[in-house]
Amino acid sequence: MIKISRAKLTDGRVVDIDIENKVITKLQTSTGKPTADAIDAGSKLLLPGLVDLHTHLREPGREDSETILTGSKAAVAGGFTAVSAMANTNPVADNAGVVEQIYRLGKEAGLIDVQPIGAVTQGLNGEKLSEMGAMADSIAKVRIFSDDGECVSDPLIMRRALEYVKIFNGIIAQHAQEPRLTVNAQMNEGIVSARIGLPGWPAVAEEAIIARDILLAEHVQSRLHICHLTTAGGVELIRWAKARGIQVTAEVTPHHLLLTDDLVENYDPIFKVNPPLRTQKDVMALREGLAEGVIDIVATDHAPHPAEDKDCEFHAGACGMLGLETALSIVVKTMVQSNLMSWADLVNRMSITPAKIAGYKSQGQDIAIGMPANLILIDQEKSWKVDKNLMKSKSKNTPFHGTELPAVVTDVFHEGEQVMKNGEILDKGTSQNE
Repeated sequence: MIKISRAKLTDGRVVDIDIENKVITKLQTSTGKPTADAIDAGSKLLLPGLVDLHTHLREPGREDSETILTGSKAAVAGGFTAVSAMANTNPVADNAGVVEQIYRLGKEAGLIDVQPIGAVTQGLNGEKLSEMGAMADSIAKVRIFSDDGECVSDPLIMRRALEYVKIFNGIIAQHAQEPRLTVNAQMNEGIVSARIGLPGWPAVAEEAIIARDILLAEHVQSRLHICHLTTAGGVELIRWAKARGIQVTAEVTPHHLLLTDDLVENYDPIFKVNPPLRTQKDVMALREGLAEGVIDIVATDHAPHPAEDKDCEFHAGACGMLGLETALSIVVKTMVQSNLMSWADLVNRMSITPAKIAGYKSQGQDIAIGMPANLILIDQEKSWKVDKNLMKSKSKNTPFHGTELPAVVTDVFHEGEQVMKNGEILDKGTSQNE
């Protein structure tokens, strides 16, 4: 049994709880006097574990960037108890064999829930549908399908995918990028790209696919999720779709809530990401959309890369940033400290709603008796300085190195077991190579 004393909930209550057999067995108003065998939260925030629907764990195939074990450790450090692993591995997760391998490796690591995402098309090539039915029927029970990193640009293929996943109440998560409008694109198309001479990635290339796929989802009455929304126009398209009752959800990444395209002026590939950093106007629209609930969730798009993929000229650099370990703090900085959202709103956008979208029944639940004990403790009064050399991820490509950020995750509980204690991860996955 695990006992936690003096934990503060988002509604202001301070409680004592007991955890046994993977669930919360007792919850009462705190006595204020922790027993010797209890974890004294000292009025730290107790929240449901965070859930990320957009994580690149790189295994199999790019274990030089990340493994499922190191990615799980990064997730724990950031307060996540469940992540969804994107399909752009090598081999691609486009069949039951690969998604079952990822699922089993997550179970072996034993720190969090690792749920594979299946590819929409074979080899992510956009030409033929993948074995979605077999992946849905596998032990991984895949329900989210995405070619992330590539756009399903063929409208007929996208329509067929949306129709097919209705059989098992699945969802298609689209990387919205019209390829013919983004040939050789390196950054956001705008004043900065014109000034520094880098090929631009126009907002309309994202918005055109969003608009098309909203209409396709309405036509076939299926579920659509838009990955990493970045433009003010995209927010308005999602708002319009929801007003019409179309089954569309959307995510925003932490880095798109904070960083802007002017950071690319020094040609540092650490700021190269796909979709690219946009303008301050877009950033503010994204924040407002998230606060209003037009954007449903925050997702990290955690994209680890080895040093050689970033220590190069901008045009040769890989796209992507680390996200798992800094996501919570950036959302606190941009949304909670600015009074755009409360802590309860944060829990909704980073735990409850992503779990509902994905159908993860043991995640994102209210803190109540009988509920699964996937929980985190956060010291909301403390801050920390990001040090890429101390991060749990195998890669170091964070744009926030040296930045002071608010809120420190101190303890994490997964399936009723403590996997992080006072900021130290309690290793369970010793069978895997890091």
